[in-house]
Amino acid sequence: MTTKANLLAARINKNDEFYTSYNDIEKELIKYKQHFKDKIIYCNCDDPTWSQFYTYLKNAFEHYKYSKLVTTHYVAGGVSFMREFNGSQEIDTQLTGDGDFRSEECKAILDQVDIVITNPPFSLFREFVALLQEKQKQFLIIGNNNAITYKDCFKLIKDNKMWLGVNNNKTMEFRLHNSYLKWSRMDTQGNKYGNVPSISWFTNLTHNKRNQPIDLYKNYSPTEYPKYDNYDAIEVSKTINIPQDYTRMMGVPITFLDKYCPTQFEIIGSFNGGIQGEELGAIKSEIIQKEGLKLWNGPIVNKKALYFRVIIKHKNPVTTQVSNQASE
Repeated sequence: MTTKANLLAARINKNDEFYTSYNDIEKELIKYKQHFKDKIIYCNCDDPTWSQFYTYLKNAFEHYKYSKLVTTHYVAGGVSFMREFNGSQEIDTQLTGDGDFRSEECKAILDQVDIVITNPPFSLFREFVALLQEKQKQFLIIGNNNAITYKDCFKLIKDNKMWLGVNNNKTMEFRLHNSYLKWSRMDTQGNKYGNVPSISWFTNLTHNKRNQPIDLYKNYSPTEYPKYDNYDAIEVSKTINIPQDYTRMMGVPITFLDKYCPTQFEIIGSFNGGIQGEELGAIKSEIIQKEGLKLWNGPIVNKKALYFRVIIKHKNPVTTQVSNQASE
């Protein structure tokens, strides 16, 4: 059983503590070794007594050669503590507050570190990212893939201030809070685990995958790539089908960002209903729904509404014999 219902319940109840596995942490962090040497790493949503972020980084001290690992965590209605590890000893210091990453106490700790690595509460993802931007910190964090569609998060992606990590849009197994009523398995200690879909890593640390251009092979034809009813761009339903020779704007699914290479494409904007469609310049047009026609300014093809699209443009399109400059 997946825990999609748990995600919905988490949004409602703000109880969205999904605890990342050691294996998933190792698979991602190993790709960033060059960034960690001599840096102070801060896990500000992690209880070091059982957090796999802390356990993995502590075990891998000699591999990464960072200077210090710092952890703090939230204790609802209580007092938390900070743990520091320097490669040889652990030092615990009691905090004055509950360890909320938004507290002035934890912000002061954040000021003293170099890189944040953690899994923040999904319901507070936007606040968490905004704080990292305010403090101008490097980071490697986990979030739901739908965070891409948040207006403020997408702007960071568009401006190349945040991008996806190496392992993205995956179903990942998390240890769940004991209050959850649905889970996929339980271990011998009674800990619950669930498979949570559409999970991605978000970062501003460079990695090799980000610099690899997408290998494209298709050429543009007006019959295969329809234009949106309400915006001057063509619809490309799969990243692999991006025409290599099209010189104008194209709409692609958010899964494109997993393969986005900033030297190959320019991100023009986000195409969704409401304020995002308005800012992009899309006009309100008719879409067909069960209850009848409706006006909408999100992506539409033949009166059918589509999910969030990223509007992109080639930086160096392949030159072909067929011109696609005119509106077909």
